[in-house]
Amino acid sequence: MRLRRLPMLALLACSCALGIASLARAADETGFETIFNGNDLGGWQMVNKRGPGYVVEDGLLVCPKEGGGNLFTDKEYANFVLRFEYRLEPGGNNGVGLRAPLAGDAAYSGMESQILDDDAPQYANLEPGQYHGSIYKVLPAKRGAPKKAGEWNTEEIVCNGRRIKVTVNDKVIVDGSLDDVKDPEVLKAHPGMQRTTGHLGFLGHGTRVEFRNIRVKTLP
Repeated sequence: MRLRRLPMLALLACSCALGIASLARAADETGFETIFNGNDLGGWQMVNKRGPGYVVEDGLLVCPKEGGGNLFTDKEYANFVLRFEYRLEPGGNNGVGLRAPLAGDAAYSGMESQILDDDAPQYANLEPGQYHGSIYKVLPAKRGAPKKAGEWNTEEIVCNGRRIKVTVNDKVIVDGSLDDVKDPEVLKAHPGMQRTTGHLGFLGHGTRVEFRNIRVKTLP
């Protein structure tokens, strides 16, 4: 009898485990708001548009190869968790604007987290603070988390007070405090580090980059 019951017990255990995992994933998304509707650029605005800027293709937010400029949220955010998925073409280059104003270079007047095909030959000799996930020239990221160009990646960026955390494909690549940045030249060049609120954005640089599942949760 025990031998005949074991498969049923195993199935029940497996079902319970899957149920718990599903609940954990659902709970993990509690409080998040989708900020790209997959149909148009409602809730966003273009600044310094290059070519077509950003377009919507098959439910994806796309920076075409001939496009770019800064696509900012209408809303401003202070403390938040931003989640999205991205896919690069070989040599792809983009960025995520954090607490940025609409004017100026977001990497300096606000902050920029790099989106980059780290493995592309043209990026072989960059500074540590210029590779994917880095808060541009402020907090360098650990390398090796992104997948090869052409594959989808998951990313999470947390800005909570002075602390910044970036996770790519479940690997933490940045986890530091802006207060630990002491270099006078960096502080002078990046006044946006002192901002406490601003727009979120995607900063296109003339290479094709695709985004989907863009959502944000506001923190206290």
